[in-house]
Amino acid sequence: MSKKPRKQRKERENAPHHKKRRIMSSTLSSDLKEKYGIRSLPVRKGDEVEIMRGSFKGLTNKIAEVDRRNEKVYIENVTVQKADESKEPYGVHPSNLRIVELDLSDPWRKEKIQSMKEGE
Repeated sequence: MSKKPRKQRKERENAPHHKKRRIMSSTLSSDLKEKYGIRSLPVRKGDEVEIMRGSFKGLTNKIAEVDRRNEKVYIENVTVQKADESKEPYGVHPSNLRIVELDLSDPWRKEKIQSMKEGE
């Protein structure tokens, strides 16, 4: 891969869906890091996250939607008011989030986290 910023951005923008999943990762809270022995995980709908940067800093809520194409995460009750007084969901980049609580309803994800824990 090239070192040039332009080519780095292009590679990231045109990455296939399975690679975008890895790009869309957030760090885990300190207690989750201790519990699972891993540093970060790809975000998923249903995870509870804390916003670490921006105007919504400090807010904690569940993820409503993950947009891999635009690399944005939409969180419940995080909206911006538009000029016509309507509200629009505000997209946050996953690097600005910290996962506080995991959604382990999917058995595949549970197995994956367990295998990552055992691998280290």
